[in-house]
Amino acid sequence: MTQTKTKIQTDTWTPITWDEYVQIIEDSAYEKASSYYNNGKARIEMTPLGNDHASDHSIITYAIHLYASLKNIALNGKDNCTYRKQGYKEAQPDISFYTGESADLIPWGTRIINLDDFLPPNLVIEIADTSLSDDKGEKRILYEELNVQEYWIVDVQNVQIIAFAVENGGSRKIRESQVLPELKIAVLEEALRRTRQSNHSKVGAWLLEQFQI
Repeated sequence: MTQTKTKIQTDTWTPITWDEYVQIIEDSAYEKASSYYNNGKARIEMTPLGNDHASDHSIITYAIHLYASLKNIALNGKDNCTYRKQGYKEAQPDISFYTGESADLIPWGTRIINLDDFLPPNLVIEIADTSLSDDKGEKRILYEELNVQEYWIVDVQNVQIIAFAVENGGSRKIRESQVLPELKIAVLEEALRRTRQSNHSKVGAWLLEQFQI
């Protein structure tokens, strides 16, 4: 195992240099961790992801792909992809999407998306089961500074989606997506509520009806 000068506490932001951060995340012990870096601090998330987190992740991903296909919106989605500004910032969101003219921007075979060479994703989504406070706080600041267009937080426990449009170095709440035109957040929240009572096939059929209206 790689030896580092700094012992990082997981699931919290820890002051650390960029070089130490990279050394830590390259350690095989953190192979399955999600990692973030901003303003001289790192966050390594090792919390096991349970059924609720995984289920909401799955249905939200499906809903967005379905909507884009039906509305003829160019889109490419990515799970747990790493976005990096070398030496300064890094994020590994649960879900991210490139849309429109950016849909085919990232070449096949790219491991870490270098934001010094490529645009950031249009939409970033964090599934918040145990990490809601951080997703609304430090991560929101990180995504503002990375200049994503839209940032959503799926609040698993409260069955809601907190969506932000990012602009002018800040963000504001929205109830209708701008990167997926006319997609209402309320429809996705209702889909989440339905998954608490029905399987994903039934919820998917309901979504198909809503998106075709």
